[in-house]
Amino acid sequence: MQTDIAYRLILASASPARRALLTGAGIDAEVIVSGVDESVVEHEDAYTTSLALARMKARTVAAELPADPAALVLGCDSVLEFENEVFGKPADPVEAAKRWSRMRGKSGVLHTGHHLTGLVSGLQAEAVGRTVVHFADVSDAEIDAYVASGEPLQVAGAFTLDGRGGAFVDRIEGDPGNVIGLSLPLLRNLLAQMGVPITSLWRH
Repeated sequence: MQTDIAYRLILASASPARRALLTGAGIDAEVIVSGVDESVVEHEDAYTTSLALARMKARTVAAELPADPAALVLGCDSVLEFENEVFGKPADPVEAAKRWSRMRGKSGVLHTGHHLTGLVSGLQAEAVGRTVVHFADVSDAEIDAYVASGEPLQVAGAFTLDGRGGAFVDRIEGDPGNVIGLSLPLLRNLLAQMGVPITSLWRH
């Protein structure tokens, strides 16, 4: 890819947290929600699932856009690996509460798949970020209050790092952005594989 092009990044995700991470890093991404049915992907393992969903999101959006050599489409998806199970978003408050009852005082690994597609070039790059999450030994009352807030129902693994759930995470090992939904260092590496410096996406 040419590096003198004013590239535009299109985020194939409805996540406000992912967009906020990009905005904070000086990148004004456009958002086009893929509408992908995540239930069609079998949960083989966290790595494969997160990458497959990220790839589906990016390719679905890319297929709907007019040709633009400056356009790059980024798909991301996060799932939690906990005790050899794959946790996406909980189906309802009951499931969210059950998960937290199991997770408290223990650790899981948050996987976030990243897939980048060049709209015209056809170049693609992808990778999965992994971050170990150590959950606090929260009380039943804290779990009930957290689930009642509605936040756990909107996110993979039934927790956030940048919201109310941040108080219930003792520590992490790895990139915090990856837990929030998008790893900026990983994105930089994927862009570099496609010959695009991340600085070319910064707002001026």
